[in-house]
Amino acid sequence: MENNPENSQPSEEWENEEEIAGRHEWTVEETQAGERIDKYITEQLSEQSVSRSQVQDWIRIGAITVNGGTVKPNSKVTAADRIVVNIPAPEPLQAVPENIPIEIVYEDSDVVVINKPRGMVVHPALGHPNGTVVNALLYHCKDLSGINGVMRPGIVHRIDKDTSGLLMAAKNDMAHASLAAQLKAHTVTRRYVALVHGVMQHDKGTIDAPIGRDTQDRKLYRVTDKGAKHAVTHFMVLERFDEYTLLDLKLETGRTHQIRVHMKYIGFPLVGDPVYGGKSGRTLDMTGQALHAAILGFEHPRTGEYLEFAAPIPEDMEHSLTILRTR
Repeated sequence: MENNPENSQPSEEWENEEEIAGRHEWTVEETQAGERIDKYITEQLSEQSVSRSQVQDWIRIGAITVNGGTVKPNSKVTAADRIVVNIPAPEPLQAVPENIPIEIVYEDSDVVVINKPRGMVVHPALGHPNGTVVNALLYHCKDLSGINGVMRPGIVHRIDKDTSGLLMAAKNDMAHASLAAQLKAHTVTRRYVALVHGVMQHDKGTIDAPIGRDTQDRKLYRVTDKGAKHAVTHFMVLERFDEYTLLDLKLETGRTHQIRVHMKYIGFPLVGDPVYGGKSGRTLDMTGQALHAAILGFEHPRTGEYLEFAAPIPEDMEHSLTILRTR
């Protein structure tokens, strides 16, 4: 790899061990040559749930070196390159604790499982600086893993703002790494209940269709072959109504907006989905999309015991089903 000519000297900034939370070293293999360095490192650290944007930030501040010198985020690796990552120690906390009522389903010294209400954002971001799950967890837990940075402490996975249900968070880095590895290996049980438009004729089935960003709107996702990731959703019919179907959905992969995109793709969009739904769910007196993370199961990071939790669907969703059953 060609190092940045403007700043190709070895970085001395990361020699102080107090500034480093972790250190990783790799040698690039022939089969990996030609990949962008930010993509390469993200894949190497996938079990720690490190985002590509986080890796890019580390590159910009000199925490990542290749053959002893700094590089640019879009640089490409070559065979035999020696890559060193000095993960910076957590910065002073930016997300602030807030005394927000939150339903804790399970908690110990390693993990916490909550039942997130519909309408609540998981972590702070532009447009949602507070009032999030992270703000609530910081107040109630005091001890969350710092792997995902100061704005997403403890967050291993997420569910959409307008999706309710079970979410797990890590309270230390060991637990974070374990839960992230289970997600990557597809051994975490994630089952959802959804009400969709249309009457589905098949009792059960599998949607195996890759998902990538929509080229017309980068905020959205769609089934596509371009820049897409493998995505699999299993479904089973629970109940059928005149114009709707209640489904049990099991995630094999966990892509952004996966269930919403897959259901739209097969012609059964979620009731109340403001983006992918296509039809209004107001006639059912619901305040958001009819998607609920009902069951979550995983191996405890420390004991190895399999834990599984269930959360009932929201009241307005249950009320809508009662109306449909009496029609």
